[in-house]
Amino acid sequence: MWDQRRGSERYAVGLYRVSTAEQGQSGLGLEAQQASVRAFAAAQGWTLVAEFSDVASGKDDRRPGFQAALLKCRQLGAVLVAARLDRITRRAHTLSQLLEDGVSIRAADMPGADDLMMRIYAAMAQKERELISARTKAALAAAKARGAVLGGDRGWRPRGGPDAAKAAQARSQAAQRAAHRLALEMEAVRAGGDVSHAAMARELTARGVPTPGGGRIWTHTTVARLTRRVA
Repeated sequence: MWDQRRGSERYAVGLYRVSTAEQGQSGLGLEAQQASVRAFAAAQGWTLVAEFSDVASGKDDRRPGFQAALLKCRQLGAVLVAARLDRITRRAHTLSQLLEDGVSIRAADMPGADDLMMRIYAAMAQKERELISARTKAALAAAKARGAVLGGDRGWRPRGGPDAAKAAQARSQAAQRAAHRLALEMEAVRAGGDVSHAAMARELTARGVPTPGGGRIWTHTTVARLTRRVA
């Protein structure tokens, strides 16, 4: 692993995550997480060299954004920064293993926490999830003992078939949200001066920003389409 500092400069890699259920319910979306991490890194005097995001469960450690962020951290000796600890992973053993491997991890909502405190917080979170699971199982067992019907097909059927118009609208809204998020990345590139679509594509690829389809290689055509959608 490279040294985390070049001179007095320290590097950071941002990691953002939402699950499918959280997209419409949580106030801490990708944009809010990004703002939190950028403010935290700036307050620490760190240079944010790359940012990655996932729309997936925190229990899935194979997430492409998560793996790409870890690779970048190991390449540069950078700090892995998220808005909250559970945005990185919900598995205590995964977090502990990363810390054992020398990956420095920080959460913007715990600015004073060091690596030891991170291990403690992760273990506490894991224990709380285990207690919740145990209480849920006990409640289900008690309900079953009372004769309650749990799960399965209870005879309900929707009154109508799939609504193609609503499905298309949902896809369009999802595309608009993704375009808005990526527009922030494009604005950051444009801050350095007016750039062409081809130059924008090269810079977004170099920064490791996922394309709207989740790919890693941007083209001028992708940039042009996204620009039109945002407009």
